[in-house]
Amino acid sequence: MNVILKETIESLGIIGSEVKVADGYARNYLLPQKKAILATVQNRKLMAQQKVKLDLQIAKERGMAEEMAKTLQGVVCTIPAKVSEENRLYGSITVRDILNALAKQAISVDKKMILLSEPIKTLGSFQVPVRVYKEVEPTITVEIIAES
Repeated sequence: MNVILKETIESLGIIGSEVKVADGYARNYLLPQKKAILATVQNRKLMAQQKVKLDLQIAKERGMAEEMAKTLQGVVCTIPAKVSEENRLYGSITVRDILNALAKQAISVDKKMILLSEPIKTLGSFQVPVRVYKEVEPTITVEIIAES
């Protein structure tokens, strides 16, 4: 089913774009939540008329994302963790731990934004990308230290 997005959805696309999605996804989520409309001739004309307004909103979202990226770039997040005698972690450091450490620094990001490919299981310093907006991904430094 083809739909036109009324808002930016990370996994699908930006506002105003026409995307093909599964019928059930459109019928059960996108359309009832008013996140998209059916891609009919009439709705395409309506979205073309609103194109200027949509372009302004995209520019505003991108501007806010770039501003947030500037604040995130270079942030160092230190997480103390329990370690064994061989300096291996008991457990692992996950996205939730990084979120909590960022919250202590008064930085709030969504859980889905942190792109941690796999949990961190060793001591050290790691570069973790944060997807703020499409193609805007600053990296933060996560330092895992031994808890004393």
